[in-house]
Amino acid sequence: MSTPLVSKVYGRSATFSVELWPPRSEKAQRRLEVALEALRAIGPDFVSITYGAGGSTRDRTHALVVDLANQGWTLPMAHLTCAAHSKAELELILRNYEASGVTDILSLRGDPPLESAESLPKGELTYASELASLAKGIGNFGVAVAAHPEGHPDSPSLKSDRQYLKNKLEIADFAITQFYFSHEVFSSFCEDMHRLGVQKPIIPGVMAPTSWATLRKMSALSGATVPTSLAKLFDSCEDNPEEMRKIGVEIAVDLCTRALEDGAPGVHIYSMNSAESTHEIYDALRPFFQ
Repeated sequence: MSTPLVSKVYGRSATFSVELWPPRSEKAQRRLEVALEALRAIGPDFVSITYGAGGSTRDRTHALVVDLANQGWTLPMAHLTCAAHSKAELELILRNYEASGVTDILSLRGDPPLESAESLPKGELTYASELASLAKGIGNFGVAVAAHPEGHPDSPSLKSDRQYLKNKLEIADFAITQFYFSHEVFSSFCEDMHRLGVQKPIIPGVMAPTSWATLRKMSALSGATVPTSLAKLFDSCEDNPEEMRKIGVEIAVDLCTRALEDGAPGVHIYSMNSAESTHEIYDALRPFFQ
């Protein structure tokens, strides 16, 4: 028996989902509250909540995920990482989620936070596939895994990265990609996975950047390439956040539209907790979800 979230992803209609960050300050808390109010009006199919693998937002992630599960207006997906955890700690977290009615996780190896250049302490589990297996063994969890259209920076080759994703998807229910800025990158990636015999849903993850400085850091961590033409465009509006936001929305809408027209099972928006951008993207894409 699948979870409601997995049933949505495998359904006939395209899904619209959003990633949120737990707040780290009072200002960030207010920004999150505004984003949640906007999202409630949209009614996304699910909301994923990021996780401070080094301990920075663990408790806030758990509290936010459980709160969303209790509210019931969307399905929460909790990010969970192998890094900096023992197997017993991960088992406890999963059992606590299960007891709180949270049925879906995004299984990750774990990368250092943006503000840190240091590596995270290794966990008892090394790979996201091991965590996915652990979750499946504990309860009826829907499990998603991350996909890197351009390959993870730590992978020895693109070929090995594709094979590793195939192996993860033999355990997990579906994948969500890291962000990218060229539809051809996503299309080529999907073709590679189909050639490997992967049939499970792969949801494109798309970002509407609101900060060029943050995007540079995130791109370095994820292995995503920012085309030269876009980098020059972002450079030109680095001191104009509203212009940056508008350009980011236009790029996100174009990428989402092309992916959905090609048959993607949905889109996942890396919102950076921007309520305005997320609402504008959804409004532009609304016909796909009706």
